[in-house]
Amino acid sequence: MPSDNSPEKSIQDILGTLKDITSAVMYAAEGRTLEQVLERVAEVSRDLVNARYAALGVPDGRGGLKYFKVAGMSPDEVRQMSHLPTGRGLLGTIMQERRTIRLDRMQDDPRSSGFCDGHPTMTSFLGVPVQVGRQLFGQLYLADREDGQPFTEEDAQLVEMMAGYAALAIAGAQLGEQQSRLNVLEERQRIGMELHDGVIQALYAIGMHLDLMRTVGSTSPGELGDIITDLNTVIEDIRRYIMNLKRDEHKTVHRRFQDIVERLHVPRSIDIQMDVPDEQPPFTQSTFEAICQIANEAVSNAVRHADAGHIRIKAQEEQNFFQIIIADDGKGFDPDNHLYQQGLGLQNIRHRARLYGGQVNIQSAPGSGTVLTITIPTRVV
Repeated sequence: MPSDNSPEKSIQDILGTLKDITSAVMYAAEGRTLEQVLERVAEVSRDLVNARYAALGVPDGRGGLKYFKVAGMSPDEVRQMSHLPTGRGLLGTIMQERRTIRLDRMQDDPRSSGFCDGHPTMTSFLGVPVQVGRQLFGQLYLADREDGQPFTEEDAQLVEMMAGYAALAIAGAQLGEQQSRLNVLEERQRIGMELHDGVIQALYAIGMHLDLMRTVGSTSPGELGDIITDLNTVIEDIRRYIMNLKRDEHKTVHRRFQDIVERLHVPRSIDIQMDVPDEQPPFTQSTFEAICQIANEAVSNAVRHADAGHIRIKAQEEQNFFQIIIADDGKGFDPDNHLYQQGLGLQNIRHRARLYGGQVNIQSAPGSGTVLTITIPTRVV
């Protein structure tokens, strides 16, 4: 029977380690979005060497970081920091030099730029570039082993191996997000063409017909004039929508929800109040675009079918979830009635929410209004 130091035992250890790394990377690669893949890579890397903290930064091409995902810190601890790292100091050194840095005490290194206010105290450091060839996908950072010992050369080798596999997972996620953006743009182009070739031309024809009726005096000119003005307003709104098909990636959550309400042309008899943060969405743009489609469907249902006088729209991020609440004081309905369950609007909302791991809750009763709550995870927990 071979001893613990035998070659056979060493090979078994190596194969076991490779299997663990492969399983970890496969788990990370199964994330539904690029940001979830980054979060999972940070988490499994932290577990790999029993580190207290881990983070993964993705460069923005301008010397800073586009993404910075952490593991080992609660959301409250992250919020207490005055700002996330921006790619300076040791983090920037790895990004520029693209080589592993291992330090027993990072504060003693002249390349260290210190910590921002609210940042937890960290001592030992292990940083590894995430790259394939010369293509840099990010930087993996770890701090403070749980046993209090400094990182070893073996730790560095394990994390370097992990980073090599992780680069492929990140590349795959980036390709997936690019394909999603293309799909969204293609769908928007299709909708724009349909609007231009069908709806707008039909509205112009109606406007011309009504204008002709006014000319021959077949009905009240004032009444028809109002109708034509309304039609022309709708035509201008649709044209403006087509011209603005290109997504504005810098709009806040509040601005996007304002756009949703404005495009619905809500009757003046309905009062809409919004309690929505004026912050950047906690999702990639392609994911948030889909979530806005869910919100649009839900608000549209309330406007068209609830017979409500007041509608309240609330959006909030709590822990690892983004929640949208649409409440109205309308006629309500029985959610258990199969006719409502099979309604196309609710089916679309539920289906789209499930695509992003979310769920829909409906509280309503005849004569008691409706509260629709849509919950979407911002990360896998």
